[in-house]
Amino acid sequence: MTTFIQLHLLTAYAPSNLNRDDSGRPKTAKMGGYDRLRVSSQSLKRAWRVSELFADAMKGHIGVRTRRIGKDYIHDPMIEAGIDKKMAKSAAEKIASQFGKLRKENTLEIEQVVHVSNHEISLINALVKTLIADKREPAEEELKLLRKDQRSVDMALFGRMLASTPEFNVEAACQVAHALGVSAVTVEDDFFTAVDDLNNKENDAGSAHIGEQGFASALFYTYICISRDLLLENLDGDEELTNRAIAVLTETAMTVSPTGKQNSFASRAYASYVLAETGSRQPRSLAVAFFQPVRGGDQLQTAIQHLQQQRDNFDCVYGPCVARSYELNAVKGEGSMAELLKFVHG
Repeated sequence: MTTFIQLHLLTAYAPSNLNRDDSGRPKTAKMGGYDRLRVSSQSLKRAWRVSELFADAMKGHIGVRTRRIGKDYIHDPMIEAGIDKKMAKSAAEKIASQFGKLRKENTLEIEQVVHVSNHEISLINALVKTLIADKREPAEEELKLLRKDQRSVDMALFGRMLASTPEFNVEAACQVAHALGVSAVTVEDDFFTAVDDLNNKENDAGSAHIGEQGFASALFYTYICISRDLLLENLDGDEELTNRAIAVLTETAMTVSPTGKQNSFASRAYASYVLAETGSRQPRSLAVAFFQPVRGGDQLQTAIQHLQQQRDNFDCVYGPCVARSYELNAVKGEGSMAELLKFVHG
């Protein structure tokens, strides 16, 4: 039976613009007939995986998302080593094309951003050194050796999809829902001006720049589901690395904020409440607890009660949905990060 680790987080943010839409305003979604503030799962996952906390804990096991494999890892190093431009370009095209279809307007770039594992990068670097030493292009047999089963932790968690070479796709072991505000929201506008410090007001006392930006505040519910068995498989059965990956993902999700407009709003927040669960039954989100917006003065405590009640109601109807659970409640000062991370280790 598959073991699932489910995390339910409530995180409160003061006025901010964590994740913008195409017009620069905070992203929203309708739920239960009401507008809610939203942070996309893509925004959350990127903030987590590029954070210092994740990078330090998973050093040596993190890949790169890029279209520039051909230029940065192959072409430029060969040119710097004195290799003929034509040979360097041909080698870059041959190697980069192993990871995706090349762009027509720039044959050194791949059409889509591709996740390359740290092990694949090391293989590319080793091959390029050999090509430089031998002053030649790669052989077909060498190109086939670029693909190995070793995967970086971020790829094992969040997956890889290559449309042109689906045989190298990686199924994500971690699913992340969009974070949604538990109460109704109205996005407001912040009108601002910029003053020219050298303007002595002799000719013009006006502002040098006038603008506006959207902002809103919300208590977000975030749901994360990890298939421990799939993560272990993706990491070639490495139990120690699997445990470390689960622990750092949990800590990162609790303490790292999306990066949108941080200099304008200093929107840093830790999760105020976390419910961690493990078990082999079919996972379920508890988002239905917030289909009716949370109202009233003490929204955080009310949201916690709604979440706990929905969990109990599911257990009452379906039987125990999880085998074990652990709660961290920063509102009451109950639980600890250390104990929570010990719990998700299994």
